[in-house]
Amino acid sequence: MTIAGVFATLSLMMAPAADQPTVRISQGVLTGRAEADVVAFKNIPYAAPPTGARRWRPPGPAPTWQGQRDAGAYGPICIQAPPGGDPGVGPLPMSEDCLNLNVWRPAATAQPAPIMVWIHGGGLVNGSGTARLYDGSALARRGMVVVTLNYRLGRLGFFDHPALAAERPAGEAAGNYGLMDVTAALKWVRANIAAFGGDPENVTIFGESAGGAIVTRLMISPPARGLFDRAVVQSGLGRELQTPLDRKGPHGAPSARDRGEVWAYGAGLRTAADLRAAPADLFLTPPPVFANGDLTLIDGRVVPSTVEAAFKAGRQAAVPFIIGTNSAEFWWMRPTDRNGYGQIDDDMTWLERADAVQAYGGLEAFDKLVITDLVFSEPARMLARLHTRAGHPSWLYRFDISSPKNPEPHGGATHAIERPYVFGTLNTLPYPVEERDKKASDVMMGYWTAFARSGDPNGVGRPEWPKARAGDTRLMNFGNTGPTVTPVPFSARLDLLERFRERPRP
Repeated sequence: MTIAGVFATLSLMMAPAADQPTVRISQGVLTGRAEADVVAFKNIPYAAPPTGARRWRPPGPAPTWQGQRDAGAYGPICIQAPPGGDPGVGPLPMSEDCLNLNVWRPAATAQPAPIMVWIHGGGLVNGSGTARLYDGSALARRGMVVVTLNYRLGRLGFFDHPALAAERPAGEAAGNYGLMDVTAALKWVRANIAAFGGDPENVTIFGESAGGAIVTRLMISPPARGLFDRAVVQSGLGRELQTPLDRKGPHGAPSARDRGEVWAYGAGLRTAADLRAAPADLFLTPPPVFANGDLTLIDGRVVPSTVEAAFKAGRQAAVPFIIGTNSAEFWWMRPTDRNGYGQIDDDMTWLERADAVQAYGGLEAFDKLVITDLVFSEPARMLARLHTRAGHPSWLYRFDISSPKNPEPHGGATHAIERPYVFGTLNTLPYPVEERDKKASDVMMGYWTAFARSGDPNGVGRPEWPKARAGDTRLMNFGNTGPTVTPVPFSARLDLLERFRERPRP
């Protein structure tokens, strides 16, 4: 064989297989997996492992490698309590070395594709970007490049302590490490996504529940400014209890740093060295609580204020915005519950409560529905209105698809049930899929991908979704018979709750 023939043979041997395409990014070469018309690259590290001395430090530079890195399987999820069948968690193992992301893209892209970056929910204590529920294939088939990611959770992601503060370099951001992780992932996307056929100048962030709350924080976060171009919030709250890092919170509540010190004292940890040497699973007990403000921190740098204060001042990112809720979010929760959600109504006057009970048609309906409205429905309407008032386009929705075969006694669309409709992963639903569900998923993916493409969810073949207005407004209701434009349901009772939430407190 000639020398030329030898080189030709070696070239063929080294060429990537058709079902294992490669991309070169700034860190090195990745080998993905192709399946039909979608290519996926998984377990891509976007920041340094937050382990050892890097525990409770801002995310460091992403690692590099020589040769080809196999990107055919998911990486570890972040440290959390055992999943217990939660469909939003994803497969084990779990590890502190979990700052990885996953990319799906169409097998063929004629031009740079829009990017959709998903931020999972789970109360900031569980979940991952690797759950089957969040497989990006169906959205990629609609021309999107889809990114899902992991970020630090619980006390490993949202925490402070006097000993950590004492050793911290001056000016270093603290507390909101999980949010810093998401910001680092968005920087990675801007820098690397073109290698996957994506358009780095067209990035939509979307998230649900705590992931939606992260989206609203990214909208007010100075370090995240300019890293995304559109935003979608699914059941992302808006008026949640938020705790200052190093000063007392509302009603004299302890700061996040004080809470960290109290927890660490109970765990027998006194110094920064103690905290960094402790096994990761120690930080899971007792679990911190999103509703109580344990994890929703105002640190002054990454999160400069409450979300509602920033929106009222017009300090949020000037990007197109979709926000909405489900019709029966927290159907199981009552205002008598002793947690941050149940305590929202505790300082209602007797007259405010009497008016609210009357607006709901009686005490039974008030007890069943008011938490959903206080936590989700009224805040979503508020943020949509405020974004419009600031001169930015926004769209409001309500998800009300409900199956009689759903085993939960929900009376509507329960919290998080819209996720498989948005991702086209209906096989993860807890009830049999019907033609109605397929049509609803198709239309929701149509609105979401049109929004990612152009900043407007509307398009041919779907009902026109009107923009939200600053005052009385309308929304898109995704119901069992299809999408319809309606006035905001039960607006009179939302008005009462708004007046309660807005009145001055002592």
